[in-house]
Amino acid sequence: MDGHALTALSAGQLPELTTGRLLSTWHLDVPALLLVIALGALYGRGVALLRRRGEPWPPARVAAFALLGLGALVVATMSALAVYDHVLFWPAAVQNILLDLVAPLGLALGDPLRLAVEALPADSAGRVRRAMSGRLVRVLTFPLVSTALVLATELTVYFTPYFATALRVGWLHELMYLHLLVAGCLFVVPMLTHEQTLPRWCTHPVRAALVFLDGIVDAVPGVVVMTHGTLIAGAWYLHHAPTWSPDVRHDQQIGGGAMLSIAELVALPFLLALLFQWARAERAQSAVLDRRLDAELAPAAVPAPASDHDREAPSAERVRPWWETEQNEVAARIRSQQREQ
Repeated sequence: MDGHALTALSAGQLPELTTGRLLSTWHLDVPALLLVIALGALYGRGVALLRRRGEPWPPARVAAFALLGLGALVVATMSALAVYDHVLFWPAAVQNILLDLVAPLGLALGDPLRLAVEALPADSAGRVRRAMSGRLVRVLTFPLVSTALVLATELTVYFTPYFATALRVGWLHELMYLHLLVAGCLFVVPMLTHEQTLPRWCTHPVRAALVFLDGIVDAVPGVVVMTHGTLIAGAWYLHHAPTWSPDVRHDQQIGGGAMLSIAELVALPFLLALLFQWARAERAQSAVLDRRLDAELAPAAVPAPASDHDREAPSAERVRPWWETEQNEVAARIRSQQREQ
């Protein structure tokens, strides 16, 4: 926000925030715009490289990345929310929840990490895999750690001098945007796109339970903000509140309610996306199992002519197929299918 805008804010010259102004008021945030352009250009280049090789990339993923992911970034940092966040608390609260929940979900649904691995040359793709599977990334994306980081980020923003200082210092405000976005991505992106960073025990059922738990945890900041007895950045908002604004305490309650509502709304599509991936993984596993079973049974279906010597009864152990002797999940599934038949 430039000096002229800050002067206008100090003078209380911003017009009343109506529905029309909420939809039509915009301002330019150069750092945020550069980030959006960089992310969009990298993603678009990856899609172009795949299509040049004749390999498809789902249009739904492109739409999710561009509209929900980058779109949420633009709305949070350059819409009326960013214009009015210095005089009203609730636009700032909506901004922050868009950055640490909605934008990460959209970016993750675009599956940018898999796109990078498939589009880049083999050596570059290997470096991406190694970077995403490194010890630091594994620690930061460990499910309980990343959930705690998201919660700690929200509580730190609102219940330390962080937020009030960011309202006064422009570069810290931009850093806060990035902080919220990265914290959200640390939880959402591995859950939906990069399973290599997750522990082996974090199967699809476990991830579904963790997403459900995260939906409950994400509601905590909104509840705390809505019911907190002390004003958040109260000195700033009491000084800069325009004459048409609601009471500052009521403004904070509106912001907390908006945070709570958006967090619960985002939890449902997040869970649905994970359940869809779970079903797709089960279908893929069943297809692999069926192909292996067909390959094992095909030779037995057309036995070669046996000589008099071969007609001698072989030992039971030699004629038993592998799935009757091996002790693993695939063999157990085949034995179960045969019993049902």
